[in-house]
Amino acid sequence: MRHGRTTANATGGLAGRRPVELDDTGRAQAARVGERLRELPLSAVVTSPLARCRQTVELALPDVIPAVDEGLIECGYGDWEGRPLKELAKEPLWPVVQQHPSAVVFPNGEAMAAMSARAVATVRRWDAKVTAEHGADALWLACSHGDVIKAIVADALGLHLDEFQRIVADPASITAIRYTPTRPFLVRLNDTADLGVLVPPKKDDGDAADPAAQSDAAVGGGAGAGV
Repeated sequence: MRHGRTTANATGGLAGRRPVELDDTGRAQAARVGERLRELPLSAVVTSPLARCRQTVELALPDVIPAVDEGLIECGYGDWEGRPLKELAKEPLWPVVQQHPSAVVFPNGEAMAAMSARAVATVRRWDAKVTAEHGADALWLACSHGDVIKAIVADALGLHLDEFQRIVADPASITAIRYTPTRPFLVRLNDTADLGVLVPPKKDDGDAADPAAQSDAAVGGGAGAGV
């Protein structure tokens, strides 16, 4: 599960590891996804340590005390954190992030390849733990961030990290992966149960240069396709 929409998502900023919180829309999204999650017999719930993920889990599953794992934390965007995506789109590193992310090391931050490796290792470690304790059919939930989830999905599909920007993980969406001894299966992707996100949002004339509205992916995951 990706966390709900944040104040940074709503204003087009890159939150990174900054302590941003859910906005009103994000809190409503967390409550809605919780109605769906409570139908599942979850054997474990684990979350990124950042406030927006912990808030999402608390609102979605108020009776659950999740485990916290640093391996699910957002990519370390370094000097990019807190800056508007429209501004970042003018940086020389931006097209590399879009087209060759496996080569990207954010200034004073993390390499995207390192983010992918530790996120995939964390999810596989938790899946092995849950399987050992509760059986191969056990369900468990991880709450994390857009680029982290996209990297995990790319691994499950056998895609090179350079293809991961083709994947979308909207706020409060559910992505389900079934791991087996020989290969993973992608069961659900970016599931919000809301077809309204397929309707293009209305844009002002000044939004024409918005990178999220063009072929570029919104670094960090953005505010969602319908926003």
